[in-house]
Amino acid sequence: MEITQNSIVSEVVKANFKTAYVFEKYNINFCCGGGITLAEACQQTGTDSGQLLSDLEAMFVNNEPDSVYINSLNADELCDYIEKRHHSYVKETLPYLQEKLQHLCEDHGEEYPELYEINSLFDGAASNLNAHINEQELLLFPSIRKLVKSGNDYSRLNGDESGKVKRITEIMKDEHQVEGERFERIAYLSRDYECPPDGCNTHRVTYQTLREFDKDLRNHFNLENNILFEKAVALENELTSG
Repeated sequence: MEITQNSIVSEVVKANFKTAYVFEKYNINFCCGGGITLAEACQQTGTDSGQLLSDLEAMFVNNEPDSVYINSLNADELCDYIEKRHHSYVKETLPYLQEKLQHLCEDHGEEYPELYEINSLFDGAASNLNAHINEQELLLFPSIRKLVKSGNDYSRLNGDESGKVKRITEIMKDEHQVEGERFERIAYLSRDYECPPDGCNTHRVTYQTLREFDKDLRNHFNLENNILFEKAVALENELTSG
């Protein structure tokens, strides 16, 4: 992929997942806010465009195997991958972080009052993400698998299903945006997940886990917004227009 200042942030990450680390380095939103050019991203963040382009180009010297593999998957295979790789991680990590944040509030809330807001924000995220994942696994992903399974047999699709996947994915993109903004606030309150110098080990481990969770969530949302949803909607359009 040729990288220029007019390249779209989300398309760069779609082509090579490792570029996400570069964008994170410069605090450039590559997920829900990734529909802008590199030039616009540099302007918003005060990033030197020449340095950014150089760093990104270095990532494309060799093909990134994960990106090649993921882009090769069909929509139904992407659903399987997301469930196994990202949904399982979210389901496992949410209760762990909720427990740790609650303990931090009880033990150190008076000393670090920002913990109360972080805890409240994360509880809201946990509730929404659980509902979001359930909707995907019970409604969206089965609909996508049905599209793939139908092949060119349009009779296997009900008329009332026309545009169903597109409608659901548009709603889910909005939900991704809400959670992205929520975690931007959590990152700000925690000083980018930097444990205070005198923080306890629980404080340190909790912030490290929060950082990893935030990072995984951004990759998760990017995979859905810019690869799965695009493939699924394109397939739906192709089948329902036949």
